[in-house]
Amino acid sequence: MVKRLFTSESVTEGHPDKVCDKISDSVLDALLAQDPMSRVACETCTNTGFILVMGEITSNANVDYESVVRKAALEIGYDSEEKGLDAKNCEVIIRLDKQSSDIAMGVDSSLENKESGKDKFDLIGAGDQGMMFGYACDETPALMPMPIYLAHKLTAKLTEVRKSGELKYLRPDGKAQVSVEYVDDKVSRIEAIVLSAQHDADVDTQTLRKDLKKHVIDAVIPKSLIDEETKIYINPTGRFVIGGPNGDSGLTGRKIIVDTYGGYCPHGGGAFSGKDSTKVDRSACYMARYVCKNIVASGIAKRCQLDVAYAIGVAKPVSVNVNTFGTSKLNNVQIAEIVKKVFDLRPLAIIEQLELRKPQFAKTSNYGHFGREDQGFRWEICDKSEEIARIAATMN
Repeated sequence: MVKRLFTSESVTEGHPDKVCDKISDSVLDALLAQDPMSRVACETCTNTGFILVMGEITSNANVDYESVVRKAALEIGYDSEEKGLDAKNCEVIIRLDKQSSDIAMGVDSSLENKESGKDKFDLIGAGDQGMMFGYACDETPALMPMPIYLAHKLTAKLTEVRKSGELKYLRPDGKAQVSVEYVDDKVSRIEAIVLSAQHDADVDTQTLRKDLKKHVIDAVIPKSLIDEETKIYINPTGRFVIGGPNGDSGLTGRKIIVDTYGGYCPHGGGAFSGKDSTKVDRSACYMARYVCKNIVASGIAKRCQLDVAYAIGVAKPVSVNVNTFGTSKLNNVQIAEIVKKVFDLRPLAIIEQLELRKPQFAKTSNYGHFGREDQGFRWEICDKSEEIARIAATMN
């Protein structure tokens, strides 16, 4: 038997970086609601007593940015300085310019469109160069790696019991971490769980630990994965009163591993939140997840990783690579051929296939962009799996 451990973390929507992600994506949604063709690259930072929104936006929409910012932070639960931020009264600074004309000319008309102009999906080019990764595996019902899947479940539950009033003393900030033991590459058990939750000053540590064990960990983690050797740490420092932007600065795009696969596969480096989908470091990652999930759902592989790279202003990817880690009867070159037959990886095709011009992105900003099957995200639907299986059957 070959044993190994893998650990992933998640954070709640009240984590300072995630506050910024939600605000940036709320701005994006507000713009798309009025003008689906908006070009948006919006970033947010926050610290004690202020929120700064900056970036480049080209749009016909007329948005009250300050109102959007305050509403997003209040929805999280930041309504007083005591909790970490008073979104009603804090300083909000807006610093937004238009998209660079040098970038816009490559997106407005791709290299292929300039040369021939015959194909609709050659109309726009990629908004930047870069490499993007997608992943799926059969470890969980959502086809996500088990460590990040459970870490997100914990932080989502932490928020649920706070907002429902079940644990009234909780505040918005929090984190979870799950270490999973694998035996021969199969999930065996949980080695360790770490759960940290911001709380009111007057709750004692013993009560908090007992409540979080019962209402969060026991409610989320399968009992079959916990044994007498599993280590559970709840608020290990004993106190977590100061949190949110008052406890640490926040910045959009600083939790990219939380957003994706918990470190289980590579990341190209680009963040998602605050970007419209002409930015392939968002849209192509969504497409890569869609491809991988359908491949695993088809049954031709237990694990699948797709990496795809683009050049700015060019519609077609410069490289497409598949890795199934020896879990498929087909080789990786054959599966890459299937990908090219079934999926169009040009930016405009991705936008239309995954319906990426409608406002939906504030929902992505917390608890992962992937594996969220209850949110209606188009990239989580397995509607190509049967077609993939049929093509694969002709290759055996």
